[in-house]
Amino acid sequence: MSDDKAIFEPQTDDPFEQFRLWFAEAEASEVNDANAMTLATAGSDGRPSARIVLMKDYDEHGVVFYTNTESQKGLQLAVNPFAALLFHWKSLRRQVRFEGAVTPVTAAEADAYYDSRPRNSRIGAWASQQSRPLADRATLMQSVDRFSAEYPGEAVPRPPYWSGYRLSPMRIEFWHDGPFRLHDRFVFTRQAEGQPWSVQRLFP
Repeated sequence: MSDDKAIFEPQTDDPFEQFRLWFAEAEASEVNDANAMTLATAGSDGRPSARIVLMKDYDEHGVVFYTNTESQKGLQLAVNPFAALLFHWKSLRRQVRFEGAVTPVTAAEADAYYDSRPRNSRIGAWASQQSRPLADRATLMQSVDRFSAEYPGEAVPRPPYWSGYRLSPMRIEFWHDGPFRLHDRFVFTRQAEGQPWSVQRLFP
C-alpha cells in the first residue's frame, strides 16, 4: 500500500494566497455558498458554540463576517475576542481552518457592506432581535412590517447593533482528503500580524 506521492503540497508560502487559489476552485465546484464557514466562539464560561456564517471579505489582514452584535456570537466575542473558522468544501474534499483574534470592522466598512445588501435584508436587520426568544413567526413578520413602514424607501440606515468582525489568524491549516485517511495537512503559523509565516506538515 506504500505510496509517498502527496495529493496536496502548498503552492505558495503565503497562506492567504493558497486560500485564494482553493476558494476560487470551491466557487466553481460547490453547489452553493462556497463562502459558508463554521464560526466557533466561546463566552466567559469557556463553553464553545458553533454556527454557519458567510464570509463577506478576506485579505492578508483576515476574514470578515457580519452579524447582529447583540446575538449570541456577538456577546461571546465581546468577552472573549478569539474564534475559529472552518471552511469545508465537500466537492473538493478539502478543509481550511483559521484561528485567531477577532476585532470589529470599521464603521465605514460596516456601512459599505450594509448598503450593498438587498433592502429586505436591511429591514430584516432591524426586525430581528437575533438569538433572543420569539413568541411566534407572526411577531417577527409584524416587526418586519413595522420597519418597512418606518423606512419605506431604499434608504435604510444601519442599526447601531449591526456590524462586522475580522478574524486575524495566527494559525491557518489546509487539509486535503487522502485514501485510507492518509490525508495531507499543512499548518501555517505566525506570532503576530505582519510577521512571516512558517509552515509545517502534520500527521493526518
